[in-house]
Amino acid sequence: MPELPHRRRLLVLAICCMSLLIVSIDNTVLNVALPAMQRDLHASTSGLQWAIDAYTLVLAALLMLAGSTADRIGRKRVFMAGLVVFTVGSLLCSLAPDLSSLIAFRMVQAVGGSMLNPVAMSIITNTFTDPRERARAIGAWGAVVGISMAAGPLVGGVLVESVGWRSIFWINLPVGLAALLLTLRFVPESRAPRARRPDPLGQLLVIVLFGCLTYAIIEAPNAGAATVLPFAAAALAALAGLLFYEPRRAEPLIDLRFFRSAPFSGATVIAVSAFAALGGFLFLSTLYLQNVRGMSALHAGLWMLPMAVPTFLCAPLSGRLVGSRGPRPSLLVAGGAMTVSGVLFAAFEAETSDVALFAGYVLFGVGFGFVNAPITNTAVSGMPRAQAGVAAAVASTSRQLGQTLGVAVVGAVLAAGVGASSYRDTFVEAARPGWWILAACGFAVLVLGALTTGAWARRTAERTAGRLESPEVRQAAGTGA
Repeated sequence: MPELPHRRRLLVLAICCMSLLIVSIDNTVLNVALPAMQRDLHASTSGLQWAIDAYTLVLAALLMLAGSTADRIGRKRVFMAGLVVFTVGSLLCSLAPDLSSLIAFRMVQAVGGSMLNPVAMSIITNTFTDPRERARAIGAWGAVVGISMAAGPLVGGVLVESVGWRSIFWINLPVGLAALLLTLRFVPESRAPRARRPDPLGQLLVIVLFGCLTYAIIEAPNAGAATVLPFAAAALAALAGLLFYEPRRAEPLIDLRFFRSAPFSGATVIAVSAFAALGGFLFLSTLYLQNVRGMSALHAGLWMLPMAVPTFLCAPLSGRLVGSRGPRPSLLVAGGAMTVSGVLFAAFEAETSDVALFAGYVLFGVGFGFVNAPITNTAVSGMPRAQAGVAAAVASTSRQLGQTLGVAVVGAVLAAGVGASSYRDTFVEAARPGWWILAACGFAVLVLGALTTGAWARRTAERTAGRLESPEVRQAAGTGA
């Protein structure tokens, strides 16, 4: 892709950020609407989990396919297709007559969403070639998550209170249409010099792994062992199949050589941990504020601002910090803040005190604001540009898988603790193990941030990038071409 003028690069960044906005805001808006959906659709806790996880699960399963497909047939083409499918899926969600239909239409949304974020990140990576400029662009990209967290609960609260929960999906329609028209006009087409071929068996194994694992976790509190164990066994078999089959393919869906890079492996696990914490945090907070404290959707949205605003403010700061000091400072701040936040709820019942609740939300917002930029930058910066789409897709897959597992695990723990009792009477005690899980996720970010950002880790990234370069690229580099 030819070098674009500075103004055009900023416009491309803005268009890509629009796609992230509608994908991200969809989750925060939906969380505020959960209690209203629960009443209207007569949904159980596991039903609410599926309303969220059906979306993130399909995203996680298809992101790597979307990234490699975009590298092969054209990033702009796949990006525009994703905008169309996501917008149509949003319209269908607003018309869903029951919970099963809503879950199905959320999956349609996710098919479109899978073509947006990793492809947009690949477009950004290939548009901003200077490392410092790219780090700042990724910081701005991460700030959009903060915007969605800040605007989502407020917008969702207003819409749920005034129009109804179905209207939360309408906000995607004008943004999706505007992004589609702007992409058609201003985003240049680009492809990888040598993209990998499709891997249908690898894709099928990924779908079986993610789907069966999520089902086993969500349904464990309600279904018997005879129902859950076959799905757990299928997930384990799919994992074993991936580990056996993928290294033997010349062009696999998941190039396991990526994980020889300590920074890349660390970023992947950090992404799973951080977004598991986010998914569980939003799920517990929304149900507590509305079902236990009895707040309206708008009031609950206002209470989420102490988490959303620091995320918005810290994301660009983290991007600049990564550009000037590397990923370690941001990851240490993120891990420390998220760990302390989880401990406040788990050990000191922060939700029972307004002051402690406020502090817990602020700390989590700071931590999550700092974590996104180093994940993305680490995932793509050590890889050859020709594999940027796949590397970004693995990072995005890790985020979505983490959020899926966070909602599944924390929701299952909550459902097992509450049982048939009232939320008001048992929620705080039932949620305590869930908060400890979220604290452990924060601690994993802290430890891995310290371990995988040193000099030895960078050397593993350099060796891995050298092995991943195609022979043509290595020959060109050796001849100075």
